Amino acid sequence: MSAYHTPIMLREVLAGLDLKDGGVYFDGTVGGGNHSYGILEANASVRLIGTDRDGEAIGEAAKRLAPFAGRFSLYRANYKDFSEVFAEAGVGKIDGFLLDLGISSHQIDDASRGFAYRSENAPLDMRMDTRADFKAEDVVNDYTEEALKRIFRLYGEEPFAGPIARRIAEARKKARITTAGELRDLVEGGIPAKFRSPACARRVFQAIRIEVNGELEGLSACVKGLLRSLKPGGRGCILTFHSLEDRIVKEAFRDLNTDCICPKNFPVCVCGKRREIEIITAKPLTASEEEIAENPRSKSAKLRIARHI
Repeated sequence: MSAYHTPIMLREVLAGLDLKDGGVYFDGTVGGGNHSYGILEANASVRLIGTDRDGEAIGEAAKRLAPFAGRFSLYRANYKDFSEVFAEAGVGKIDGFLLDLGISSHQIDDASRGFAYRSENAPLDMRMDTRADFKAEDVVNDYTEEALKRIFRLYGEEPFAGPIARRIAEARKKARITTAGELRDLVEGGIPAKFRSPACARRVFQAIRIEVNGELEGLSACVKGLLRSLKPGGRGCILTFHSLEDRIVKEAFRDLNTDCICPKNFPVCVCGKRREIEIITAKPLTASEEEIAENPRSKSAKLRIARHI
């Protein structure tokens, strides 16, 4: 298994996709290629299209998937642009897709990327696509105090968003904040001592990462679009790692699983809405105790699966 990124719940993903002979599958967040490898290895007749914004990930995936040459195509692109990718690949409807919405192990472990709050001198970067100009440093130094408080609350669900934003706003008056260590210390200083922990900066770093990469923007529309791009019987698998994105996926599934939405007092349906999917997972699947022991990052994962009808 490639060390670039350990695939979360691979067995459950493969079972959820229910691979069809000759099928075309989409891995929208290919990472180092390990989920894709599992898909291609599980059925020698399937074809795979993979996307990732991270150029390093695409390079690693190309090496990882080399044994399956001719059966996969990789694109450095945002999975939300799947329509353009499918058109370029000459594909219309697909048989299944996977979105692993978590940050990759490699991105966390590579200090130069600035994703990890434990990285002392790492630059405040956090870009998944290094071609972009907008970085975490821009959020931390250029957003108003009120804007910082808003994203810490909204994307990090941070209860001490106000004091943390205030400390950052005061500190940057003296000098620009440029490293993960500086930001972590400011965050910890904004949290009352009795609530501090070794991981108390995690929520703020998550919030900034989501803002930098626009992770939640257009997610609902993308999930619905991908589900509608499935052939009848095709399946979509989505791995989420925090409550915000899981809620968006859950609501998108629920909307497509709902029939007529006319008021109950209408004698006949006039809205024309028809159920488009079957939800396979009434409750999201989670990683086994064995997997969590081997890979603690799988602990927060939730897998939701739906089938196009």
